[in-house]
Amino acid sequence: MEEKINFRFLFIGLLSILLTAVSITMVFHNAFQEQAKEDLQNSAAIIAKSTLFLSDPEQLAEYSNDKLRITLIASDGQVQYESSADEAQMENHLSRPEIQAALQSGSGESLRQSTTLGYDTYYYALRLQDGKVLRVAIEIRNMYSIFEKALPSVILIGFLILLVSVLLSSLLTKRLIKPIEVMAQHMDTMEENTPYKELIPFVRTIKEQQKKKMETAQMRQEFTANVSHELKTPLTSISGYAEMIETGIAKPEDIPVFAEKIHSESQRLLELIGDIMKLSELDEGRKDLFFEQIDLLQVAQETQNRLQLQAQRAEVSVTVEGVPAPVNGNLKLLNELAFNLCDNAIRYNHPGGSVAMRTVCEEGRAMLIVSDNGIGIAPDYQSRVFERFYRVDKSRSKETGGTGLGLAIVKHIAIQHHALLSLNSKPGEGTKITVSFPLFQKAADCQQQ
Repeated sequence: MEEKINFRFLFIGLLSILLTAVSITMVFHNAFQEQAKEDLQNSAAIIAKSTLFLSDPEQLAEYSNDKLRITLIASDGQVQYESSADEAQMENHLSRPEIQAALQSGSGESLRQSTTLGYDTYYYALRLQDGKVLRVAIEIRNMYSIFEKALPSVILIGFLILLVSVLLSSLLTKRLIKPIEVMAQHMDTMEENTPYKELIPFVRTIKEQQKKKMETAQMRQEFTANVSHELKTPLTSISGYAEMIETGIAKPEDIPVFAEKIHSESQRLLELIGDIMKLSELDEGRKDLFFEQIDLLQVAQETQNRLQLQAQRAEVSVTVEGVPAPVNGNLKLLNELAFNLCDNAIRYNHPGGSVAMRTVCEEGRAMLIVSDNGIGIAPDYQSRVFERFYRVDKSRSKETGGTGLGLAIVKHIAIQHHALLSLNSKPGEGTKITVSFPLFQKAADCQQQ
């Protein structure tokens, strides 16, 4: 950062020097040029008056010098006198723009590049009383030659300014960076000790990111501990039953029972690993998911079919009603969401209970509502049921075979679909969970119910 600031200071200094040199050269060149033109016009006026007293054009030589060139031209363009050349060898000047202007309006001027490198020639012509034209000319140093002449001085001054700029930029940069370095050394109190008000939003963003990272790290730590604990329980059971069979401690009549236990714990382990992998994929926030128009009513009906056997075993009825509710979603994830909601409603119910899945459209939202008349959730636990491995009734969870990750998966799928989750529950009366999605934009008007 310090090097970039130094470089930019130096670049600005060099650019300023260059622009200043060019600007000053242009200003002085224009000023010198205007002054030279004015002097030439005054000289032409004086010489023109003197011609009234001259009997021979050659007498104009008294007024010429190395810098001032004088030409006397007849009205037909023939050169009668030229101070810098033999007039007999001069071509007709009638076509020259300054001569044409002088013959027509009394005076004329033009600026032409000279054969001498670095100079321009300025011509000024006056029509005399006898119809002849007096032309005077002077070579004016052009802007490029002025700049070239001033270049050594510009380079010297530029070097001195550059040297001063290096020293000042280094000093200013250090003074600018030092408070930021001090602030960075005290991350806990950097918002209170922010040296520049422009850095306050940046500091707040850093603190928010730090807070999120700490929360994420804590969640990962808790998740790792929970995963270890959850995996250890079925593995311990499987290992214990298998050891009893291997060592012959188990009686022959107990082996089928132990085998059934091993199978049950293995299934629980597989379900747990499957749910952990699903959560891991959702945490990564995959960008390659295919989204399309999905009807929540069809998703609910498919979920009812998949869980029909489980519901019959639990003696719980599952019904589906509602209207077509189109959303922009991933079919696999939405099936997973509906499955977990309905599966939970069946598990935490009682024989003779019921689960209702309903789809609703209202106010530009498509909703999937899953309600049951099961055991319900106490108010103190409702804010945590979507956490990983959180179980309200741990003993019942083990009996029903739940992994404790179902609602956590629901939460992540809802986030990926920009959906809102709401829960309404009363102990002993049941639970209702509503997932509200944005309505599919290209869909027709959704009929409300």
